[in-house]
Amino acid sequence: MAERVYWHVGLPKTGTTYLQQILWANTDALAAEGITMPGRGHREHLWAALDMQDDPSLARRDARATGAWERLAAQTEAASGTVLLSHEFFSAATTEQAQRAADRLAPAEIHLVVTARDAAGMLAAGWQESVKNGAVRGLRSTAERDQQGGHFGWWVWDLEQVLRRWLPVVDAERIHVLPVPDRSEGPDQHWHQFARTIGLQGRCVMPQRPLNQSLGVVQVEALRKVNAHRTGFDTALERGEWLRGYLGEDHLARQSGGGRLLLDDDLFEECRERSLRAHQLVTERGIDVVGDPARLAGPTSPSGDRTVGSVTPLEVADALAELVGTMLHDVRDRTVARNATPAVAPALAVADGSLLSRVRGRWDRLRNS
Repeated sequence: MAERVYWHVGLPKTGTTYLQQILWANTDALAAEGITMPGRGHREHLWAALDMQDDPSLARRDARATGAWERLAAQTEAASGTVLLSHEFFSAATTEQAQRAADRLAPAEIHLVVTARDAAGMLAAGWQESVKNGAVRGLRSTAERDQQGGHFGWWVWDLEQVLRRWLPVVDAERIHVLPVPDRSEGPDQHWHQFARTIGLQGRCVMPQRPLNQSLGVVQVEALRKVNAHRTGFDTALERGEWLRGYLGEDHLARQSGGGRLLLDDDLFEECRERSLRAHQLVTERGIDVVGDPARLAGPTSPSGDRTVGSVTPLEVADALAELVGTMLHDVRDRTVARNATPAVAPALAVADGSLLSRVRGRWDRLRNS
């Protein structure tokens, strides 16, 4: 049995995709230092998180998904040294589900790793992510969701709530909270802090391209309008590939002039209160903070360019018109490439670097969904 398990449970929108891409690209380097990542990839940890929580959507994802938690637990049992589990969906577990899973990993010493950010930043990023995954709910309606369960709401975004569910399972001295660093601290500071937390000392191959590109507030509203009219795309895999990936990150994220989201004053104050409660809990319980603890409390005033309420119907229409224009070019390029003779197709692929990069990007998302 593994001596210890570092269990990275998110939170969502805290650089988890970035960290997981590095981890899965460097499993040999981790193994050389006695750290095992069980399973065959990111997707199996996603399945395991849902399986552990008896999520009814699991069977719709993949025929191999059922039993994923037990497979990871069995591989942890067979491992030696340190095991690392990582997926943000683990953060949605109830105390009972977390305890049952921890009991399965006994007698390994469990360390909980929680990457975190202030609640205002979490709401802004989380709402956008929900829209990129097919939601039609507006920002204010999303902010009012505080019920149990789900992966897009305060159940998993509120650091205090998540910690209170896990504290009965993992002792406070073995919980490590990693606030997302400020950009001024360097592009790889988040990774360096994570690596130090799990005891990884060697160098790793770093990602070459940006992940989870943000949309302007106008573009988020445009995508929300598309979601309201779409049919089909009913699986998480399809939504991730075509809504989040193709429409969101391949096209809408490339548009300019959308503006960063600015929270209304009342929403910001509600988020500020959540952040302060989380900061107080971490301080009172003596939880290890790897990074700047002040970042958990968050800023004292809102930042951003514009509120959702400032977006006009004309701006949304313009964003959608630009989207149709870029998609028209994409359809043409795909049609030309498909109809080309085998001798010509490679030259077209090389010449159209943007199309090739989009295809590669979508393949990466499929592989990791």
